Formats: sequence, structure tokens, C-alpha cells
Amino acid sequence: MSADGAEVRRACIDIGSNTTRLLVAECHPAGVREVHQERVFTRIGHGLRDQEAIPAAKLSEVAAVVAAQVALAGSLGVSRGEIHGVATAAIRRARNGAELVSAIEGACGLLVEVLAPEEEARLAFVGAARTLGHVPSGPLGVVDVGGGSSELVVGTPPDSVGWWTSFALGSGDLAEDFFCSDPPGPDELSAARAHVAGKLGGIDAPTPAEAVAVGGSAASLARLAGPRLDAASLQRSLALLTSRRSTEIARRFGLDHDRVRLLPAGLVILEAVSRLFGVGLSIGRGGIREGVLLEAAAR
Repeated sequence: MSADGAEVRRACIDIGSNTTRLLVAECHPAGVREVHQERVFTRIGHGLRDQEAIPAAKLSEVAAVVAAQVALAGSLGVSRGEIHGVATAAIRRARNGAELVSAIEGACGLLVEVLAPEEEARLAFVGAARTLGHVPSGPLGVVDVGGGSSELVVGTPPDSVGWWTSFALGSGDLAEDFFCSDPPGPDELSAARAHVAGKLGGIDAPTPAEAVAVGGSAASLARLAGPRLDAASLQRSLALLTSRRSTEIARRFGLDHDRVRLLPAGLVILEAVSRLFGVGLSIGRGGIREGVLLEAAAR
């Protein structure tokens, strides 16, 4: 917030395993008002396993995408000191993640913070809780399904995290490992569900009063399922995604084809998390990027 209490225009660039996203917003400690957002499917995590290196061509590609987003934020009135960059799972697990951070700084001067899993979970909770629009009757659960990891949080809004966990599975990994057909077949779906169940099997999560889902999968599923991801809407969406080719779904619902190819995997993870929490999921209005900007405003 400025000295006179006015909103300040800020930007956050979130470099994820599937996408590189820009959010420009008018910010104050109590909320953010979106001005512009965009995403580019950079797919850093595609084929990338723990301690493998991001290819040199991908380093250059992502640095160029981020540089273009920094320039766009500047053209929309964001000062350089108010452009924040964060990176998540794919960059954490790559052997040369620091090279990507250096390439971005060299291309446009942006200093990117590589978030630890705990910080990623906390920012997702802050962004979801502070944009919820109401006060929940008890603890709030948040699930952020990314491309290379998923974070689960239960806490008290606006920013008190009581429990969290992160597991190294996201929509990109699951789709790459299990969904070869378009649309996915029943055997692929069963194998993916069994794999996700194994990942969640040892997690003892508190039961929240309500829960929200954030991230690219959740936001895109809203087009198919509506604002609430309960068992019935998840089942309807999965039936649709497994009965039509991804190009048809993308055209019908105005979604990116790359996202539609990942949606069955994101849905399977969200379905399992909803069962783990014991409540249905609502689509959140904010996540990591909003959390970053809200905390910048508070400072």
C-alpha cells in the first residue's frame, strides 16, 4: 500500500511445472483486484525427473517468456520493484534449477524465488483464504494441484496454517505416466487412481469445515463442472473427459488443448483429495500468485 493508502499495481510471475503465469493486479493488504492475467504452457516438468537437468533450449524458452511477461507488466503500469517472480516444483527438483533462475535474471533482471514446499503451501492458503469472500464456519482446507507437486493445507483464515503436506505428484507427471490415449481409457484411469491412492495413503489430514481447490486444473474444471467439485460434478466431468477427444473438449469449452490433455490427471488428484478431506471442493478465487501479492501489499 502506498503512503496515502491507495492501491498499488503489482505483478506476480509464477513459473510452474506446466505453465508460466502472469497476474497483474491492484493490491492492498485486504485484497487484490485483477487487471490482467495470462499463461504460457512452457511445460518445464515434461519428462523431467528428480535431479535431471532442464534442457538448454527450455532454459532459453522460459527466460524469453518471463522477459516478455515482465515487459507486459511494465506496459500495464507496474514498476520494476513491484514485479515478483516465484518458481515451484519443476525448478526445485531440477539439477540445474539455479541456471534457469540465472537465465531469467540475465534476460530481464527479474529475481526469481524458488519456493520451498512449505512456503508454496502457505502462499496457496493465504491466496485462497483471503479471497474466499466469506468467513468459514471452521477450519479451511486448500488443495493446490500443480504440474509437478500438490500441496494440501488446513488452517484458519486469513493466514494461520495449522497443518500442511506436499507430495511430489501433479497433473503433468500423472498425465505423462498414465494417460497415453486420447481420451484416456478405463485401464489407464484405474491405474492412475491406484497410483494417486498410494501417494495419499499415508496422509492423515484434519477434516476441514470446507475446502477449496486452486491451481490450473481447478480453474479449468470450473468450465466443465461449475463452481463446486462435489462427487457428482467430478464424476460428470470425468465421464466427459474420457468420452471425447481433447481437441473437441477444448473447442467446446474454450480451453487450451494442452490444459485439456492434463485435466483428467488433475481431476483424479482432486477427486482423491476431496475424499481425504471428507468434504467437497469449491473452486478458489486465488492461490499462490494472489498470496504473493497480498503479502507484498502487507509489507
